[in-house]
Amino acid sequence: MAKMEKKWIALCSAAIGALYATEYIATQSQASAAQPSAFYQSADPTSNAQVLSTVTAEIYKNGTYTGMGSNRRGSIQVDVTLNNDKITDVVISDFAMHYSESDVVGLPDEVLQYQSAQVDNVSGATYSTRAFEDAVQNALDQARNS
Repeated sequence: MAKMEKKWIALCSAAIGALYATEYIATQSQASAAQPSAFYQSADPTSNAQVLSTVTAEIYKNGTYTGMGSNRRGSIQVDVTLNNDKITDVVISDFAMHYSESDVVGLPDEVLQYQSAQVDNVSGATYSTRAFEDAVQNALDQARNS
């Protein structure tokens, strides 16, 4: 029986590896296709840097943006500060939820750590967590370059 289990483990591992490799190759091909051909044609490294800098555009505008999130348990307002596509500060500026603000006081730090509106759910304060995530995402949407 153990021999059969090892065979299945080996087969499953090989299948997962093949899927991973296929996705990696597909992703790399798409990334290569997105690069301008001038980047690959130039032998001058300074020219390559210039082309790369024109390709890399900032996702967000710098500044502080206010976002709102609400649900049937209340609302949360946050101020999100961005600098060079990095979230540098998050402040809960208004908390009007059914639950205590102390339940979500650590969420701004998670946004800074994860650099995302997606944070870990706070047990017992699911509605507050979701409203907070929505508020941060609302602020990020406002800051997005069009």
